Amino acid sequence: MKIIDISVPINNKTVVYPNNPAVVIEKVAKTASSSSQLSKISFGSHTATHIDAPSHTIEYGDPIEYYSLENFIGECQVFDFSYLNPGELIKISDFEKVLNGENSPKKEISAGARILVKTSNSNRGYDEFYEDFVALSGDCADWLAEKNIYLFGIDYLSIKKRGSADNRAHNSLLAKNIPIIEGLNLKEVTAGTYEIFCPPLKLTGVDGAPTRAVLIIRE
Repeated sequence: MKIIDISVPINNKTVVYPNNPAVVIEKVAKTASSSSQLSKISFGSHTATHIDAPSHTIEYGDPIEYYSLENFIGECQVFDFSYLNPGELIKISDFEKVLNGENSPKKEISAGARILVKTSNSNRGYDEFYEDFVALSGDCADWLAEKNIYLFGIDYLSIKKRGSADNRAHNSLLAKNIPIIEGLNLKEVTAGTYEIFCPPLKLTGVDGAPTRAVLIIRE
């Protein structure tokens, strides 16, 4: 069995989406003067690798605890769209090109699918914030939502193009209670089928939560 960590580390240098709370980790007890070491950790609900809940963008949407764990555990498919340039959007035609290719193990996206997309975002990394990250188009979000997938993940801090007035990238999926996982690091991952394990922290009443996301290859 091989395990691939596709999470972004959380520390005092972690880059956050503009206007989100910064990560602050500080020691409040040290072993030199206490019997144990203790840290205080503060960050926003959409920090690093995290899950969006419907309440993130949908008024009266459900908070994070209403998702089923089934959404976050099981087979997933990684699609590689690294050919897209910074600032471009993932379109329906990008999925269709892969699905119709000779080497595609599946010719369609079925209900219950867990979908992750690798783009040039993963190669650029998370050392600084990029305004022109590759995002998901509204039409493609509509298309995926209609297929009743279980999970959609992207390799940057937002699924939606920065500054766009089109909110469907979030809303079309979240309105159907389809979790969105943002902040993935897929640099070392190739396209294909994996098992994913990425439950959010068991927070309640909030609009999102961090996750330690991993892909598993059964050998």
